[in-house]
Amino acid sequence: MKPFVGYKKNPLSVLELLDLIPNFIIEPSYYFLRWTHKVSGILEEPPTETDFPMLEGQMFNHECELRWKYKQKNTYEILLLTINDIHHSFELVGKNWRIEPSNIKKFPSYAYPAYGYRPDETRFPKKLIFPKDLDTRLHEEKNKKPKLAQRYFIDDRTSTVQFVALTVELPQL
Repeated sequence: MKPFVGYKKNPLSVLELLDLIPNFIIEPSYYFLRWTHKVSGILEEPPTETDFPMLEGQMFNHECELRWKYKQKNTYEILLLTINDIHHSFELVGKNWRIEPSNIKKFPSYAYPAYGYRPDETRFPKKLIFPKDLDTRLHEEKNKKPKLAQRYFIDDRTSTVQFVALTVELPQL
């Protein structure tokens, strides 16, 4: 698998974005949506037309993270970070990407741990929502749940981390 970073040349309408999202769904996939007055928490269901307009959002699974950000006139800029090679409908951003972690024996199911917030965390006015089937690593327990994780997209030419993508570490069976 080869890392790919790309964007849509033209902003997409809400309906075009909603048509694009299913192309990248691999189970399990999760979603995080942001508005001016709240965040969704991590959700298991994709956004619907009634969720728009929003400032930005993302969909992630063990292969990719798809990000969207409000542009203007109810259109959205789109960025794709994936370990699944080239996507011809996206414009390439740079050519020489590497990802971390890159443990060949465990790849692609392994990624760096990412941690959720405890329900009593005071930095948010309301508690964040996490799906019951996603291990947010609040407790050190062995289970067969997918784990919240992150993957670094590094410009190989400059060795600079350009993107940190949310991902899912799949259980080793």
